[in-house]
Formats: sequence, C-alpha cells, structure tokens
Amino acid sequence: MPRSLLAAFAERYSLPELGRASDHLTPAVLKIEVLAGLTVALALVPEAVAFAFVAGVHPLVGLYAAFMVGLITALIGGRPGMISGATGALAVVMVALVADHGVEYLFATVVLMGVLQMLAGLFKLGKFIRLVPHPVMLGFVNGLAIVIFLAQLAQFKVPGTVTMSAHGAPGGEWMTGWPLALMLGLVALTMAIIWATPKLTRAIPAPLAGIGIVAAIVIVFGIDVPRVGDLASIQGGLPQFHIPTVPLNFETLEIIFPYALILAAIGLIESLLTLNLVGEITGQRGGASKECIAQGVANTATGFFGGMGGCAMIGQSMINVKSGGRTRLSGISAALFLLAFIVVAAPLIEKIPLAALVGVMFMVVIGTFAWQSLMIMTKVPKADALVIVLVTITTVVYDLAIAVVVGVIVSALEYAWQNAQRIHARTYETPEGAKVYQIEGPLFFGSTDGFLELFTPATDPARVIVDFAGSRVADQSALTAIEALAEKYEAAGKTIQLRHLSRDCHQLLTKAGQLMIDSDDDPDYQIATNYSVRTGVLGGGH
Repeated sequence: MPRSLLAAFAERYSLPELGRASDHLTPAVLKIEVLAGLTVALALVPEAVAFAFVAGVHPLVGLYAAFMVGLITALIGGRPGMISGATGALAVVMVALVADHGVEYLFATVVLMGVLQMLAGLFKLGKFIRLVPHPVMLGFVNGLAIVIFLAQLAQFKVPGTVTMSAHGAPGGEWMTGWPLALMLGLVALTMAIIWATPKLTRAIPAPLAGIGIVAAIVIVFGIDVPRVGDLASIQGGLPQFHIPTVPLNFETLEIIFPYALILAAIGLIESLLTLNLVGEITGQRGGASKECIAQGVANTATGFFGGMGGCAMIGQSMINVKSGGRTRLSGISAALFLLAFIVVAAPLIEKIPLAALVGVMFMVVIGTFAWQSLMIMTKVPKADALVIVLVTITTVVYDLAIAVVVGVIVSALEYAWQNAQRIHARTYETPEGAKVYQIEGPLFFGSTDGFLELFTPATDPARVIVDFAGSRVADQSALTAIEALAEKYEAAGKTIQLRHLSRDCHQLLTKAGQLMIDSDDDPDYQIATNYSVRTGVLGGGH
C-alpha cells in the first residue's frame, strides 16, 4: 500500500499509534491486545469452517489448523500482530488430494509442506519477496479484498443449500424477501457500529463492539437469522498428537511431494506479502526468513495434530491491526480464545449471527482495497496499470501464487524491454583518425541486438575504439555480443580496442579480451563467478 493510503487507513479506523509494538505491556495495552485477539478469534471460526468444507475435511480439521498455526506463528513469527490460520488459497489445492487419497495423506502433505518452508527459511529464500514490485502489491491487496468479499456471499445463501466449488465459490439458493432484508440490515448495522465506535470510545475494539451488540440484539429478541452453528458444530476436544497413517515409501512421496511443494510456495508467498503489508502499517521491517521458519514449524506441527495447515491471513491480520493489535499477545490471545471456543464455549459461539461477522469482513474489505490505485491508474505508466489489473483479476480467478508470479514476470519483462531501448552510442573521431564509440546504457540479453546495430564495420576507419565507461556488461549474452563485434571488425581487416570494461571481462572474453586497454578507472563490478571460456556457459551472477 502507498504510505498515503496507509495513513488514510489508520485515520479512518482511528488506529493506535503505529510504533506501539515496542511499548511496555501496560494494563491498557494488555486490554487492547487481548480484546483484539478475541475479535480475531470470532472472525476465524466461520472462515476455518468454510475452508474445511472447501478442502473436503471435517470442520475441526480447519479449526485445529487455525489454532495451531495461529499460536506458533504468533510466538515465533517474523511480524508481531500478523495472524495466520487455515486459508482458502491452500484449501483449493487440497481438494483433489483429499478426494483421491484421503485426509491422512493431507496430514502427511502438511508435514512435508512445513519442512519445505523451514528449508526456505534456513536458506533465506524469503528475501526474494523484495523482488515483488509495488504494482503487484497493489494488485495483491485489491485481489484479496475482492476474494474476501466474494467469500462472504456464501452467508447470503439459504442455510442447508450452500455448496462450495473447487475454487471456493459459493453455490446454493440465494435468500429472498424478509430473510435477505433482515440479513442485509444486520450487516449494515454491524458496519455502522464499527464506523461509529471509534468516535465514541476506544475502550473496546470497534469490530468486537459490532459483533457483541448485534449478537446481543439477535439473541435477546430471538431474531431468526443464520448463525455460526448453522455452518457446523464447532464442539470438540483438545487436538491430539497423531502420526499420519500413510505408507512410508517412495510411492507416498511421489503423491504428496507435488502438493506439498505447491502448498509451501502459496503459503510463503501469501505470508510474506502479508508480512510486508502489516509491516508498512505497523512501521516494522525485516523478518522474512524468520516468518518462513515459523510457518514451516507451524505447519509441521499442525500435520501431526490433525490440522489442514495454513498461512498468513490478510483479512484477520487487518482485523487485528484495526482493533489495535500490535504485539505477539494479540495473536496468542486469538489462538487461545479459538481453542476455548472449541473446547468449552461452542454452544455460546454457535449463537453468534453470521451477519455480524459478515459486517466485520465487509469493513475489512473496505479497509484493505487500495482505493487510491483507482485514482492513479491514469497517472502511472500503462505497464504498471496493466500489472495492477492483471494481478487483481488473476488473484480472483485463480489464486494468489499464480497472480504474483504473473505480475513479477510481466513487470520484469517490461523492465527488460525499457532497458533494452536505452542502449545507444555517441561517436566522434580523434585527431589520429580513430572513431570512438561511447556506449551508454546497460548491455544485457535484451539490448545485444541494438548494441550490434550501433556499429558500421564496413564504413568505419581502420581503427575503432569502443568505450564502455557509460555502460555496464550484465550477462553472458553481452559478452557474446562483444565477441561477435570483435570478429566483425577482424573480418573487415580493421583494429578495434575496448576500454573501461571490468576486470573479470578481461578474463571471460577470449578473442576480444586481447583487444582491451587497461585503465586506472576501469569499473570493478563482477558479472559472473564461473564462466567457461571453452563452452561459453555462464555459471552464477552477482
């Protein structure tokens, strides 16, 4: 999100001061953190149940995942205030696995998924999230806001007729008449309470006030509207340690590894993007590798305790931040409250009207969507505007991982194309009759054709000097282009000299390497650590 948008977000919801994560846990702060956790826990219940239905498993499998993943990531994750749990992005991948092989294979897959995520953290792969451009982030938050909104539409279906497709789209009969009007009215009332509460008091998080007041009205007056209990019973015991009952052989690995790899990638991408988003709001940085490890530990543990696995949840994270949660205590409280709901408070929680929770999520949608992106679409480069729209649509139609990959690829190609157009040369002749080409712009795979077109070996004088002081040789394609240029002038019987190339270019070039002139002001960048002159294979770059 842009900083101005974040400031508007904080002002709109009267958020506490952004730096409070480092403050001492005073009684006032403790109260805010615990109440924020309670608010998140209430919102987690229908989400976890719905995602369990999407994956084709028992609701408790989703609830246990929300508890386990939420608790462990709150304890050791890379960003205090961030909420993790069972998510739809992962659930849609699990459908085929559960349908074809059963829930025990799902548990084994979640364990392996966690191991892969821990390895990603140990090898510090999380740092590559910095390669995600800002337009992709805007598309990410817009797409997730739309997905969160669409997920709430299932609550406007007639209870007992709701079905969920493989992509999490709700099916069934829509409410009509008085039931629909009543549902919409309670949703609107919840949203109005959330909007008005910060103007009256900050003693209680606005979303919790909305849920509590609307729930009290429905329960006291006996209003007949869908409630949490209509989704499924959330009554259960403590999660039990359970080793997945699958054959420990290579055939099992062949089945679960592809799913585990996809789930690990989706989980890390969504978690790291949420990490960045929450970090922008709370003024925190870093923690990518730590978050990868935390997600891995959480999913490995969840797989051994009968959970479906999970990752960071942008909706619940925004609820937590909006409610004032800034420390690990809010996430820990959310997980413990959720466990309490399952073990002892299920009858009470099942009476909460779904309209109240839908109202909270609609306010999250309003706060999450980057409305400013609509205004800047005509001001930013067309390629950036295209990326924002493309990532948004892909997130909604497919999933977050595909959307981010598509967005990064399109942004990278656009960047490469723009840089490929920058290669040019200024020419002049020396008093001795030599022609000098002063190359400007990066020389890489995208600009090699344009580089070679700058030269005219047939009409150039007998001595040519190519000066790379204003350029940079970036890859093996650039080296090959320099070699090809040297060969053209050699074939024309003319002399070519190369100046201001880096020291490693002297070693990596073969024929052209003998044509270079050393200078004290040669650049010292490195383009490779392992380049085979014989085969022309580039090993690794810096």
